[in-house]
Amino acid sequence: MELLRIATAGSVDDGKSTLIGRLLYDSKSIFEDQLKSIEEVSEARGDEHTNLALLTDGLRAEREQGITIDVAHRYFSTPKRKMIIADTPGHVQYTRNMVTGASTANLAIVLVDARKGVLEQSRRHAFIASLLRIPHLVIAVNKMDLVDYDEEIFEKIRAEFTDFAMRLESHDLTFIPMSALNGDNVVDRSENMPWYQGTTLLHHLEEVHIAGDKNMLDVRFPVQYVIRPQSTELHDYRGYAGTVAGGVMKPGDEVMVLPSGFTSTIASIDTAEGELEEAFPPQAVTVRLTDDIDISRGDMICRPNNQPHTGQDIEAMVCWMSESSKLIPRQRLALKHTTNSVRAMVQDVRYRLDINTLHREEEINELALNEIGRVSLRTTQPLLFDEYRRNRTTGSFILIDEATNVTVGAGMIMGES
Repeated sequence: MELLRIATAGSVDDGKSTLIGRLLYDSKSIFEDQLKSIEEVSEARGDEHTNLALLTDGLRAEREQGITIDVAHRYFSTPKRKMIIADTPGHVQYTRNMVTGASTANLAIVLVDARKGVLEQSRRHAFIASLLRIPHLVIAVNKMDLVDYDEEIFEKIRAEFTDFAMRLESHDLTFIPMSALNGDNVVDRSENMPWYQGTTLLHHLEEVHIAGDKNMLDVRFPVQYVIRPQSTELHDYRGYAGTVAGGVMKPGDEVMVLPSGFTSTIASIDTAEGELEEAFPPQAVTVRLTDDIDISRGDMICRPNNQPHTGQDIEAMVCWMSESSKLIPRQRLALKHTTNSVRAMVQDVRYRLDINTLHREEEINELALNEIGRVSLRTTQPLLFDEYRRNRTTGSFILIDEATNVTVGAGMIMGES
């Protein structure tokens, strides 16, 4: 069964947590004791309705303020598809939480309050979704019940957002008018909006085509671990374990190992359940080769005529996540890329991006908490990478403070500098 990863985003109090709660409730994906618990909490708080947002807002500070702070993940499934929903915060000071929560998503739901229209936060989150190369974007115009289900208001928001989206690289854009509180167009079609002939949210989540989102052309297999059982039964077994980051691998395929450049042929692709006839992203497998080659963690298996870039100088968009420091030129950090760890130095901060206006602030040469900018880095060892637009796995990395071992930045590779 296919797995769909979803991220929700939007301005503060647009109803993201309520929408997820409604989705879980109407699709019968919550247990009776969970429902009873939030009913009791809602009654104790004096809420008029059962507050479905409590299903995701688990922190005490979140419940007291009625906002989302941390990224909450909820898992549910329908007969057609398994889904993981990341409920990301709306506040600007939690931009880093949204970046991490949405980094692996196939689809993003950006909520817009029908009363307020398209706000800066709405644009910000749509841009971040575009920056993260999330292929599918749903604009959920929520709280239509508070504007009397007015079609003109919905069409005005759709026109305004479509105009803004023209500046982004979002190719699949869907608009759905809804009321998460009342359940209009979430799981069931709304009788209050007969003028809307489109899909409900759940139907769209079940039917959206995601098979073509993965890069099935460029074979990329970062080696994570070398398996040598050293047992009598498997005396000569040597396998290379990892997660397929791109392409389709089959026994008999000719492959090259980087950075050594040696070539070999795939003998078999093994899993705990047995051998596979083929492997593709994001399967975790063990690959055996016909030749004994010196391969270790951080090496990459690819095709001889289709290799990733190799280089020490990279250009990247970086989201800075540290509260205690800033990203500045000449700074030294640890860099984790696929299964490889190296040291890196910041050569230059090209510009800071104003994610409200998409304006480049080129006079700025540092990045503070939650800021995003283009950065030039030089690593101590060559990286085996692709551009992020081509492969989200081999085109991304994290930056780590070597003194504290805290992750301080997340980067998307734009190319070589």
